Formats: sequence, structure tokens, C-alpha cells
Amino acid sequence: MSILRPLLLAAVSASLALASAARADTVSLTFLVDNAPSTVKIAETLAAEFTARNPDIEIEVETRPGGAEGDNLIKTRLATGDMADVFLYNAGSLFHAINPEQTLVDLTDEPFQADVLDIFKGVVSANGRVYGAPIQGAMGGGILYNKKVYAALGLSVPKSWAEFMNNNAAIKAKGGIAPVIQTFKDTWTSQLFVLGDFYNVLKAEPDFAERYTANQAKFATSPAALKGFQHQEEVFKAGYLNPDFASATYDDGLRMVARGEGAHYPMLTNAVGNIRENYGAFIDDVGFFAMPGDDPNANGLTTWMLAGIYIPKSTEHLDEAKKFVNFIASKEGCEAQTKAVGATGPYFLKSCALPADIPPIVSDLLGYFGKDGATAPALEFLSPIKGPALEQITVEVGSGIRPAADGAALYDEDVRKQALQLGLSGWE
Repeated sequence: MSILRPLLLAAVSASLALASAARADTVSLTFLVDNAPSTVKIAETLAAEFTARNPDIEIEVETRPGGAEGDNLIKTRLATGDMADVFLYNAGSLFHAINPEQTLVDLTDEPFQADVLDIFKGVVSANGRVYGAPIQGAMGGGILYNKKVYAALGLSVPKSWAEFMNNNAAIKAKGGIAPVIQTFKDTWTSQLFVLGDFYNVLKAEPDFAERYTANQAKFATSPAALKGFQHQEEVFKAGYLNPDFASATYDDGLRMVARGEGAHYPMLTNAVGNIRENYGAFIDDVGFFAMPGDDPNANGLTTWMLAGIYIPKSTEHLDEAKKFVNFIASKEGCEAQTKAVGATGPYFLKSCALPADIPPIVSDLLGYFGKDGATAPALEFLSPIKGPALEQITVEVGSGIRPAADGAALYDEDVRKQALQLGLSGWE
């Protein structure tokens, strides 16, 4: 026994030394994403799938708030050099607001870019260089609706604002169900009546984005652009909102529309992931339609490119971070995302396809993509300017605190400040 004990101790010591050496060779990356349940599940699944293929690289998922609070956190961490090794953030105008050329690693020459659709590259580029990779799929901004409520009342999907308001009147007359759900506790959710209406703005004023960027068009003085604010004011004044609209959260809104406690929820279609995660038994009861405009014969969808994946210049593990980003932007990365939350919309990679079995929200979304001229990018993908105070302004308009016209004028002033910060010509 006295001979075996030293041998056993030596073996244990050698094993611990090997384990310690293995840990020393392992690189740990941090991956920052927003705190939406579906986003977190996607991030965790991508991290696990990647580490299974690359055991020498561990991924720690970090979360941040959404909306303006999350925007400020991103900007602060980039400015202080304290950003995660890889992070998820908006494409389009908010991407330009984080000074990509100064803060982000140039990903133009990464292998995955050959598989990326040009439409996505354009919204994560600055001065001809590409700084982002795609994650998740395209989405639309419009109205989630409860299909059972519609069936019970014999309602049809509206293609005009008048039809939409008639449906709301019928739902209110029935009683017991909120015609329109609003969730102002999470202020970012208040913006959809304005942002989701941009397809209709372009139909009325095809050059609005260019004139807006050049300080030649305003929300307050454009009849078409003003209507988003007016529509939000109109549903409030008609008494169509859920009584707890001021304190309800995003998750409350998804629960209400999924369970038929409310009929309509202005929202982005990527909410399908959270509905599947938290209210999966009701996933087939929720459909989607585009934000209705004036003309039922010109009905179409405002689309979003969702978010991008970026690497900050402050990372100390550039090679490993690039390896992770190349995995996210691959067919295997798409498959991991679908595994996590199911299909939420078409991916921006040529090699990625959606499964045959998709929920109604996604099939309704794809219906717009399948029609010529039935989709248009949101304003933030056609202009670098998006005022950061919009979500607070739309809460005020949607709560009856501020008239629509005043809200639009206030947003124009917010936009002016942002344009000056970006140094755009025509705003001096």
C-alpha cells in the first residue's frame, strides 16, 4: 500500500497538470446579445455548436437590454474599449451611429462574405468596406394578429387603414378582447405604427429617404410620413388599447396576441421566436399582415435586415473571434439558429434554406417577399439617420400625452441633432 500511494498521487498530479495545461490553451470569448429570450437561445445554441467543433474556444454569452438603454450601453462599451469579443447590434442607421470605421474590425475579406447576399452587405458597410455578418433572417414590421379571433368574428385581413379600423370596431363591440395591444413598459415596442408604415410613405413619396437625408423632407410636413404618428394617435383616441398599455411588457403583448387576449399587436415578425419559446402551444394561432395604408391596391410590407454580428477593434482574440463569426455566417450557423428557435424568416446567406414546416407568421411574411414590389426597406436602411428619442416620443403620442403633429415635429428635431452628430451635409 505504501508503494501504490505515491504512484496514485503522482498519477493524479499528472492528470491535474494536463487538465490545467488544457485550460491554459483554451481561449474564452465573450458574445454580447440583447436579452430577448429567442436571441439568447440562438446565441447559446451557436456558442454550444461552435465549441463542439472547436473545443479550444469557449463562448460566454452576455446579455444587454433592448431599446435606447441597450444603444447607450453599446456606445459606452465601444468608447471605453470594454466591448465583448463579438457582439450583436443593429444594421443600417444605428450601425452608422457607432462609428464603424473607428470601432469595428473590417470583415470585407473574410471567407463567409462570398455567401452573403449583397442586400445585407449594404446595411453593414461604410465607405465600401463591410464590417458585419448576418444573423437570423429578414423580418417585417406590421401587425401580429390572432387568427382565432378573426375566425370567430368573420374578419378578413385588412389591406387598408379603413379596413383595419373597421375590424377594431367589430372587436371592441364584441367585448372582452383588446383590439390593439400596446406595451409601453418596453418603450422600443411603441415605434411600429411609425416605422412599419414606411412602405406606404415610399408609395406616396418615392424619394422621401433621399430628401430626408438631405434635410429636405420632414415627418411633420410630409402628409405621408405624418400618418404613422396620426394612426397611433387614432387607435388611442378610439379606446382600442389594452387597459394596461402603459405598464405592459413585450412579453405581455406576445402572450395577449398568442392567447387571444388581444387581437392585434404592432410588432416585428422576429417575435415568432419568442412566441414559440414562451407560448408554443399557440404558435399556429398567430398570423401577420403588413401595416395597412390608404390604398388597398398598393398594400405592401416594410422590411428589416434585423441585426449584424460585429467584432470590436478592442478584442484581444481576433483570430478566434473571426473564426466564430465565420461559423455564425455559414450553413451550419443557419442550421443552429433554426434548431434553436425554428424558422423566423429568410436568411441572408445563399446556402441557407428554410424548412418546409414553418408557422403562420413566417408563411405570411414570405407571401410578401414572393410578390414583385410588395416589400420595401425600412427608412433606417435607406438613410443613416434615426433619431434616438423616437421610442419615447411614440410612447407619448400613443398614450395621448402629445398630439401626433407635435410628436412628429419633436422627432424632426431629434433627427436634426443626430444628423449634425453624423456630420451630414445640408444640416449645418
